[in-house]
Amino acid sequence: MTERDEVITLIDEEGNEHDFAVVDILQVEGSEYAILLPAEEEAEEAIILKFAQDEDGNDILVDIEEDEEWEKVADAWQEKVAGEEEIQQ
Repeated sequence: MTERDEVITLIDEEGNEHDFAVVDILQVEGSEYAILLPAEEEAEEAIILKFAQDEDGNDILVDIEEDEEWEKVADAWQEKVAGEEEIQQ
């Protein structure tokens, strides 16, 4: 598993490397998800990837295929962020 505040490098379909900062790791309905922000750019929008395992049992990050699943994870993260903001106030 990846730790928060870590920078990871992902390789896209064309073989290009992209660095991402791990903002958070969430568990939703028994699955684990990584909330990532591009490390090099001033991005305002995070991406969400799902933890899975490859055929060798190694942890990998994959796109979320279902819109409903993506919405559940995005909502869970927004609720967590809103709750943390309330605590800080």
